[in-house]
Amino acid sequence: MYSSRSNNASRREFLERSMLTTAAILAAQSRFSASAYAQDNFTPSVSPNEQIHVAVIGAGGRGQSHVGGFAGKSGTTVTHICDCDEKAGQKTCESVAEKQGGKKPVWVKDVRKLLEDKSINAVSIATPNHWHSLGAIWAVQAGKDVYVEKPVSHNVLEGRRLVQTARKYNRIVQTGTQSRSNPGMREAMEFIHSGGIGEVTVARGLCYKPRASIGAKGVYEVPKEVDFDLWSGPAPILPLTRPRFHYDWHWQYPYGNGDLGNQGIHQMDLCRWALNESRLCDRTFSLGGRLGYQDAGETANTQLVIHDYGKKQLSFEVRGLPTPDYKGAKVGIIVEGSKGYLVMTSYQSGTVFDLDGKPIKTFEGGSDAFHYKNFELAVRNRNHKLLNADVEEGHYSSALCHLGNISLQLGEIVDGGEVAAKLANIKGPSNVSEAWQRTAEHLKSNKVESYKIAVGPSLEIDSVAETFKGNEKANTMLTREYRKGYEIPSASGI
Repeated sequence: MYSSRSNNASRREFLERSMLTTAAILAAQSRFSASAYAQDNFTPSVSPNEQIHVAVIGAGGRGQSHVGGFAGKSGTTVTHICDCDEKAGQKTCESVAEKQGGKKPVWVKDVRKLLEDKSINAVSIATPNHWHSLGAIWAVQAGKDVYVEKPVSHNVLEGRRLVQTARKYNRIVQTGTQSRSNPGMREAMEFIHSGGIGEVTVARGLCYKPRASIGAKGVYEVPKEVDFDLWSGPAPILPLTRPRFHYDWHWQYPYGNGDLGNQGIHQMDLCRWALNESRLCDRTFSLGGRLGYQDAGETANTQLVIHDYGKKQLSFEVRGLPTPDYKGAKVGIIVEGSKGYLVMTSYQSGTVFDLDGKPIKTFEGGSDAFHYKNFELAVRNRNHKLLNADVEEGHYSSALCHLGNISLQLGEIVDGGEVAAKLANIKGPSNVSEAWQRTAEHLKSNKVESYKIAVGPSLEIDSVAETFKGNEKANTMLTREYRKGYEIPSASGI
């Protein structure tokens, strides 16, 4: 079967091997700066010939990916697994031992205890979203470098606070948007930024990913192996209202950000990258709802978001009900320019078309391994500018997801038949009517005929202060109430 692999696959493997080899050589030539460890709680320097000791926080699905990225590799060793679910944590310790020739990591339940261990050089965070920023901030303050999953935050303010903390303590903080390290994606973006499709006016993100009902809302028992107090962390202690404890927190606002901040954050990041914008937008607008079924979920499974950048727009669509593709993409991006358009349909591959739809250039190549190796490279060189997905880039893309959800949550609930008229009065976005018309047809094809939908306000944003202009209620939603002992520090308190 191996002999049947395509030339494209062979080229991709060659690129991967070449990039990893180059990164390893650079890393081996690097030295840590002694000044970076001026504070007592900072970890000791790791020499080029030493392994970087990594603790993986979170033993769920993404945690397994992190284990695969760091365990048994030439430059990294997973020494600790941290999870408040003892069963998941101990099971992962066993699997890591197999990858590391019998070197079994230590399981730790409480992240605060974990971070006291000075032998740990870096932590890799794959917890639920509501823990991302706080866990990363605590780790940075403890002198650890951090690889943190997307989105880097659960709300806008805590994402900015994480950036400030990383800079203050001179820590390396990589965001888990792995597409930024894939050669195919990097080549595609370079092509766009050099004018390959002319002047770019719109970048569309698509998250057409079917999501079934998560079950009836009720009161359920937390699994006995889970420390629910620790799991809740900065979130309030609430009754468990979903049947499945793990993963389905994505669809409840106290913990997750819906598919906009789950799958969609990848495409949101790529769209912003394509627009070449390293800031928040000037104005945001969203509409949507949870349609087609009633369940324990709270976040939208049908959503439109428009981020206005003046002459450019970032348009995003979430569809959780079955749907055909749009211009060949279901989960991907479409970047529209004056001379053509680019369709990226995976994390590393895509095609450029001319205005008549004729393919003219293809980009491909990459894997998650590139992103983990890029993190190692930056850690060994003590230079966050070597990161392909520095935490500040992660903050901007995560914040765009949060801004869209804020507009949605502030929305007026109207009948589906009234949406088109409402959109005529929306200030700013120009292509939302077209996107809604396609969405309405999509709902009709799923036999969703009578429904209510939230039409949010068009919110003006001060992209420097990262606040809303003239809307205090929206500004209160840039952060949250934190449980005592799990507060995000103030800017002066980091």
